[in-house]
Parts: sequence; C-alpha cells; structure tokens
Amino acid sequence: MKVRKAIVGILMGVTMGLTAVVAPIPGDIGVAHAAWSQSKADKVINTGRKYMGRPYKFGASKNTTAVFDCSSFTQRVLREAIGKKLPRDSRSQSKVGTRISKSNLKKGDLIFFKASTTTSSQRITHVAIYAGNNKLLHTYGKPGVTYSTFRGTSWEKRFVTARRMM
Repeated sequence: MKVRKAIVGILMGVTMGLTAVVAPIPGDIGVAHAAWSQSKADKVINTGRKYMGRPYKFGASKNTTAVFDCSSFTQRVLREAIGKKLPRDSRSQSKVGTRISKSNLKKGDLIFFKASTTTSSQRITHVAIYAGNNKLLHTYGKPGVTYSTFRGTSWEKRFVTARRMM
C-alpha cells in the first residue's frame, strides 16, 4: 500500500512538472492575445485610412473601392485587413461579433447608429469603425470616407450598439 502511494505520488509529481514546462503561463496568454488584437485593430484602421476622401454613394457595390456607403466600407475594410467576412448592410452587420458596451470600445470595433437624435426608433441606419482616441472612421454624405469625433457629438447621441469583430 505504501509503495503504491509512493508510485502514485511520484507519477503525479512528474506529471505536474511536465505540465508546468509544457503549458504556457496564464498571464502570458492574455499579453500575447492583447498584442495580437491590437495588431489587428491597427491593421483595420490603416486599411480604412487608405480610402480617405473616397466619395460616399448610397448602395455602393461591395465590388468597388471608387465609392462606398457605410456598410460597404466596413465590409471591405474588415475583409481586406483581417479576412473577416461581414454581411452587406449595417443592420445585418450589427448582429455579428460580440456585443460590447459604449464604455468598453476599443480600436477596430464597429459602432452602429440610429437615423437621428430625435427618433425613439433603435433601427440601425449607419455603421462606423471606432478608430480610438474618440474618433470614428466611416463614410457618409459630402465628406466621403473621413474621421469624426464620437463622444459629445450627435454621433454619440445616435449610438445604438457596438460589436467587436476580432
């Protein structure tokens, strides 16, 4: 009986030792993942930025980069930057990924908006990419692809939801 307990103890000790050597340290997993996500977020923003000034056209084809509407822009940028395939329209895009709160926005997240600050309807009519530092990267109307300030503006008042795609 004592020999059996000794053998089991030795085997458990060896197993634990091997696990500690082979398994990554839990803290390092988060660090590696965070750097990887930051890298992807930077790639999304850099990809979107290269389309600055391209004109806005409602219903723009997903097959062109000459013009964009808001959802063809997010669809193109995420596919090109990180290989993420998104549905064509903003309402459908708002159902993909992980829902996050406005207070937890990170660079690369998609933010979805309603039509105006005065409507009670939560119907999504616009999508933008959160670019960090209180900025949105998106396209609409006359400026085409542009940066806009988010907090403290009508964009923030129109906020409906946000999604993390990475």
